[in-house]
Amino acid sequence: MTRILLVEDDRSLSVGLVYSLNKEGYDIIHTENILQTKKVLEDEIFDLVILDVTLPDGESFELVPNIRKNKSTPIIFLTAKDEEEDIIKGFDNGGDDYITKPFSLKVLHVRIKRLLERTVSVSDMTRVSGEIKIDVPSLKVYKNDKMIDLTHSEYRLLNYFMDNYNLALSRENILEFLWDSDAEFQAYSTISVYVNRIREKIEDNPSEPKYLKTKRGIGYIWSVEVK
Repeated sequence: MTRILLVEDDRSLSVGLVYSLNKEGYDIIHTENILQTKKVLEDEIFDLVILDVTLPDGESFELVPNIRKNKSTPIIFLTAKDEEEDIIKGFDNGGDDYITKPFSLKVLHVRIKRLLERTVSVSDMTRVSGEIKIDVPSLKVYKNDKMIDLTHSEYRLLNYFMDNYNLALSRENILEFLWDSDAEFQAYSTISVYVNRIREKIEDNPSEPKYLKTKRGIGYIWSVEVK
């Protein structure tokens, strides 16, 4: 479920926003000031953050570094000011969108959906797992910023494992994924050969793999978090 942090000190407005966003299927955490929000951000990561600019203990712009510490979380600023200077200030301070009060809930829902879709699109462009990075548009793979030479089949299989991080994949799963376009994968033994080749190229010690591990009795699992 998509998690959204709402930072708003107007209680009547925040009650309505929480209710409306919950109905849209979002998991909402609500805070009312900077101090409270910083404490929440120490332990929590959100898919999107909605910030009222003016809070009881200061302007919410100072929360941006805390929000962006772990990833490029989209930020929507809410404010009663609609002056051009204030809007520019919001964007300059790291905002992805800026909505002036009063506003339509439908407009807010559309803005949230657009930002979340954009975030998914951007995140799909690269995959990072430990020292391994896949640049999807260029079809290139790097380890510690040094390019790894993979065949097309090795590249597809590596992508598949990383896409299914922390899930044990059986040989049947792998065959089902690759069957139509890669006839060479139609034997279980061929999968083992390709797994070994990938390990030789990405692991520091292929005999004791860190990334691509064997799951006895099942198949294989990518065990390092993918971002």
